[in-house]
Amino acid sequence: MRQSMARLRREAADNLLAYAFLAAGLVCFALFSWYPLVRGIVLSFQQVNFVSDPWWVGLDNYRALFADPLFWTAWRNTLVFTAMALVLGYALPFAVAVLINEFRHLRGLFRVLVYLPVMLPPIVGVLLWRYFYDPGDGLFNTVLRGVGLPESQWTQSPRTAIISLVLVSTWANMGGATLMYLAALQGVPGELYEAAELDGASVWQRLRHVTIPQLRFVLLVLLLLQIIATMQVFIEPFQLTGTSSPDTITVMVLIYRYAFTVNNDFGLAAAMSVLLFLVLGAFSALYLRLTRTAD
Repeated sequence: MRQSMARLRREAADNLLAYAFLAAGLVCFALFSWYPLVRGIVLSFQQVNFVSDPWWVGLDNYRALFADPLFWTAWRNTLVFTAMALVLGYALPFAVAVLINEFRHLRGLFRVLVYLPVMLPPIVGVLLWRYFYDPGDGLFNTVLRGVGLPESQWTQSPRTAIISLVLVSTWANMGGATLMYLAALQGVPGELYEAAELDGASVWQRLRHVTIPQLRFVLLVLLLLQIIATMQVFIEPFQLTGTSSPDTITVMVLIYRYAFTVNNDFGLAAAMSVLLFLVLGAFSALYLRLTRTAD
């Protein structure tokens, strides 16, 4: 009996020590994650400008959102951006990783080069691309003039504005995904490739039947993270086209517009943020459910 009580006391002491070490992390997580989330939901039912006292408006903020034409425009642009970003930003890092993995020499150099844009501050990368896209003396139009091709307005044209933003986002963010794919490729058993080569499999067949199945989990996780990240695109449209262009305004840019420029109503911005949170949460739950069912 005494031994049992002593063991329970030791286990309780160990648990208390573990919770003591976790306490700081839990407090920080609650303070910087859960509190802003709950506070944002509360703000979405209020009219708030942080100058006068807030007052409760119930669902009026959500009604105002659905009545605003920019609300639907922002969602359409965000979905179009996400779809285009998946075509480039999801497939391109995987292809680059497979290509780098085939090199026997200078592999480390290529890793550094592909990750270099990620190390730059985002605003620096966007300002660099602003110079490239300048409709007057920008680099791209200078090259087009040099080869006798017609110039483009790039971010100012409705036809090329979204794809121009996608190129910037893909260039700035593909390095992290590429390194993740490279790390995952190191874990693929070499015997599988040797067996495929003995069976006469081509490069495409090895990629399809060996590489992709072995990296299936990484591909699924990065697809989910890519969709969540691109749905929250902000820096590229904000810096390159501003908050008033209907061709490139996204959900996050519209949230900024509601809070800091036109409306100065943080309650309206919070309501938009809550809707984005619900959409991404529902999509993530559905995606995880479908992938688990497939597994």
